[in-house]
Amino acid sequence: MDRSSKAALQSSQAVCGTSILADTQFLWSVFIGPFFALLLLVIPVFAQGMPENASAKSYGDGWECNIDYRLIGDSCAAIVVPEHAYETNRAYGSGWECLHGFRKVDGTACTAVVVPDDGFLDPSGERWHCMRGFFKVDDICLEVVVPENGYLIEVSFGSGWACDRGYEQVDNLCNAIAVPTNGFLNGSGYGQPWTCERGFFEREGRCEAVVIPEFAYFDDATYGEGWKCVRGYEANDTGCEAINIPKNAHLDRSGNRWACNRNFQKSKGQCVLNN
Repeated sequence: MDRSSKAALQSSQAVCGTSILADTQFLWSVFIGPFFALLLLVIPVFAQGMPENASAKSYGDGWECNIDYRLIGDSCAAIVVPEHAYETNRAYGSGWECLHGFRKVDGTACTAVVVPDDGFLDPSGERWHCMRGFFKVDDICLEVVVPENGYLIEVSFGSGWACDRGYEQVDNLCNAIAVPTNGFLNGSGYGQPWTCERGFFEREGRCEAVVIPEFAYFDDATYGEGWKCVRGYEANDTGCEAINIPKNAHLDRSGNRWACNRNFQKSKGQCVLNN
């Protein structure tokens, strides 16, 4: 190989070496360098801040205590399951719950739910209720005393009983309802328990017959006299009298009064033209 060929080969090797070195520096500066720098920042954090019985979070930064441990200060302490309790195997909460029939006290212990006589444990296992026919007073169940002509009812408050139909509660008794002649029980849970039959109206605790005057008919309304005048008549102190319709007037919609025609107005019992 002559001198010129050797020079060319050395020049080519130099150029190739320079290119590889440049590519290596590029890869280090863009990809490998930042990765190692990040790794150097993260490792000390875990090495210095993560206590025993902890693990790195599955998302985000930092760490969290393992399932059977809870954070106390800067360390992870084992969960202490009290008597009459069981582990929940959950990463949140106290890590334990009381057995059925026990309830949590101060978040540290489980005490038995004491069910009194004539009571029962509810499905939650933490409370109790009284049987039907009994009501709760403090920590015991007392029997509901149902008076004669009464019956038990399902309520969360009150006496726990109601009176049979035809009777009303007076103190702790069920007294018969005095229904007047021509009246009937209305079944209302409040107010007056009886109503007068059709054709009668109440007056001072009695049901008196509605006296319908001539040119009138029975009215079912709960107010008034119990009757209304037929169309073309109006009520007065004694009954119904024919309506005297003045000129340029007509009966109104009720049929018991008159009104002026259009373009007329009422004046002194007459209908006068509007000017």
